[in-house]
Amino acid sequence: MSIRLHNTKTRSVEPFEPIEDGKVGLYTCGPTVWNYAHIGNLRTYVFEDVLRRTLEYHGYDIKHVMNVTDVGHLTGDGDDGEDKMIKGARETGQTVWEIAQHYTDSFFNDTDQLNILRPHVICKATDHIEDMIGLIQKLDERGFVYESAGNLFFDTTKFERYGEFARLDRQSLKLGARIAVDEEKKNPADFALWFTRSKYEHHIMVWDSPWGKGYPGWHIECSAMSMKYLGDRFDIHCGGVDHIPVHHTNEIAQSEGATGKAWVNYWLHGEFLLTEKKKMAKSDGNFLTLAGIIDMDYEPLDYRYFCLGAHYRTQLQFSADAMNSARAARKGIVDRIIRLREKADPSPHETVTGKAEVYLSRFKEVLSTDLNAPKGLAELWSLIKDETVSDDDKLTVAFEMDKIFGLGLYSSTTVPRSLDDPLLRLISLREEARERRDYSRADDLREELKKRGIIVEDTPEGTRWQREK
Repeated sequence: MSIRLHNTKTRSVEPFEPIEDGKVGLYTCGPTVWNYAHIGNLRTYVFEDVLRRTLEYHGYDIKHVMNVTDVGHLTGDGDDGEDKMIKGARETGQTVWEIAQHYTDSFFNDTDQLNILRPHVICKATDHIEDMIGLIQKLDERGFVYESAGNLFFDTTKFERYGEFARLDRQSLKLGARIAVDEEKKNPADFALWFTRSKYEHHIMVWDSPWGKGYPGWHIECSAMSMKYLGDRFDIHCGGVDHIPVHHTNEIAQSEGATGKAWVNYWLHGEFLLTEKKKMAKSDGNFLTLAGIIDMDYEPLDYRYFCLGAHYRTQLQFSADAMNSARAARKGIVDRIIRLREKADPSPHETVTGKAEVYLSRFKEVLSTDLNAPKGLAELWSLIKDETVSDDDKLTVAFEMDKIFGLGLYSSTTVPRSLDDPLLRLISLREEARERRDYSRADDLREELKKRGIIVEDTPEGTRWQREK
């Protein structure tokens, strides 16, 4: 079964064909570590994780590379905003390096809790300054670089295809459609490659370069590091939709300008997470972290389930009601699988037959068609509710589906042993009776459990029990 992906470059869903048979080079834009990642950022990493898991499920050998932007963070190419890491260091009494490491560690703690697979290569910008300088030198040799007021800029008029990726109007760019244009630039769309002089006389993070002490521009790191680890041409580059008009457009100009050839074959972008109809963003304080989610009594995997419930290319509205539904749904799946594991072989089988095989085939089809996780979840629910499928086959297929969903269904459904096995069996039998709408039998089993000191409570999220006090 072939994989089909929506390629931003062509604005269409097309068959995935790797450059090298059986292998995939994957680059995902990583965190900017001047603050905690918000859950809008994390939604993008969940989608990218589903992509990687889908590719691996199909047998591809993946090399996944992700950057960590631990160089000073300005508000834009014009160097017209305060460096956020220096501001954070000043406010906390830490060094900029300590600030970067703290937020890097926090980011990977978040992704681990969300069961997001770690990249094979994690490259910090500060470890790759020489690679960035080398790439700028290549661009200079090919005539794309000019110096202005001590800083180096990329001349977008020299790159004929500039803006095609984002479908920008070149004429509007020439006319200076942006409200504020940096006076140091020749053209409004030009962007910084290297700063040697800035508004900030005491900039802390600086390195030696052929142009004097300075620090890299906003976009050069991703081009330099992706090509270092994946080569001048690779398969897939991912990020959020907000990267399309500027960051990824400029990455393409830099990379293809330096090599003179096509750079990335497939571009995938995840849509925004919204709160009160607004994009979640650190810059305006409109954001919530994973720690905040946990403080609201949700588990990290509840948020992962919430993300899986919407296609990655659709905007997703965050709300307490939506999270409550996601929590209840995930708990419902976990509870059902726990009951199945009480009755069936708790380990997955190698093969399934009949209707279970049909569910698995449909699941593979929808996930292979532009990562349609919501339809995949629908197949999982249909499977575990289907009384014509054996318990063993349900478990096997559910665990197979979870290789892509990443909900930790196998590890999180180990049958609890806090009750004796006969009591667990009675609870399970009562659940089965309720599902058959045999309420008389369910009431009898409730009374039997009560005689044995177990109080059973039915809730919208499922059955709960506790020992009688």
